[in-house]
Amino acid sequence: MGEFDLIDRYFKRPVRRHTLGIGDDCALLSPAPGMQLAVSSDMLVEGRHFLSTVEPSKLGHKALAVNLSDLAACGAKPLAFTLALAMPRAEEAWLEPFSRGLLALADMHGCELVGGDTTRGPLNICITVFGEVPQGQALLRSGARAGDDIYVSGTLGDARLALEVFRGTLTVPAEVFEAARARMEQPTPRVALGQALRGIATSAIDISDGLLGDLGHVLRQSGVGASIHAEPAATLMASAGQLNAELQLEYVLAGGDDYELAFTAPAAQREAVQAAANQSGTSVTRIGQIESTPGIRLLDGAGRAMQKHYGSFDHFASP
Repeated sequence: MGEFDLIDRYFKRPVRRHTLGIGDDCALLSPAPGMQLAVSSDMLVEGRHFLSTVEPSKLGHKALAVNLSDLAACGAKPLAFTLALAMPRAEEAWLEPFSRGLLALADMHGCELVGGDTTRGPLNICITVFGEVPQGQALLRSGARAGDDIYVSGTLGDARLALEVFRGTLTVPAEVFEAARARMEQPTPRVALGQALRGIATSAIDISDGLLGDLGHVLRQSGVGASIHAEPAATLMASAGQLNAELQLEYVLAGGDDYELAFTAPAAQREAVQAAANQSGTSVTRIGQIESTPGIRLLDGAGRAMQKHYGSFDHFASP
């Protein structure tokens, strides 16, 4: 099977909303009047971002999900994406389920595949996603203000739990592992929540490298600090009963690979935040406050500062 045969068989689809898709030198997108384009790219490398044992359909899902998560953090509506795919061999047994998982999630969000590239090489998946957001309404990392509440969507830490089971450093019941594994291999991008938070949240970011590390990007770009309350944060982990308190907090605060949203909003907007959560069918938890003093302060149940330091994933600093 040649390069263009596999594109035609597994990835070529007629575009419905855009001017031109796969088959020419460039795709042509047509955002609605008064909209800005939101663009993001993410790369998944075998052995770095996913295990060689992952099912191809789940890998296809995750490859797009991590990109849609960036659009969610911006409050953007998905439009289209491109796929750059390197693989050792063109195998139908891999390509069919991979494309099925990829395109099923794309259809769920009305996001069309409009182009890309394929080549032979180590398995590497790079997606560039395009979305639209009303002019001036994009959620940014730079808008947090002192006094804002800090929220997190969904649950955190379960992907890290699954990774540690794969590494052999942790043992949990089979049903707990399978649930955590699903969170690691098929994350749910919070696209609807991101759009519902436009005009309510003052800043947002998706959690890919760990809550504290990603929240730190918001704080630096906003020129503020934060206090995080450990007790409500720890309740975010769905598999918490399987871990001691110290590991539970570590996985929640620094586990990574969660693809939930961390966002800030004024205290006066608490009802609006809950309404946005209800509208999008996504749970949110308030875990702290933005402060004027730089840095992140982790507080225990009595409001005392905790001395424990939690890092976050870095592609070049992390082993």
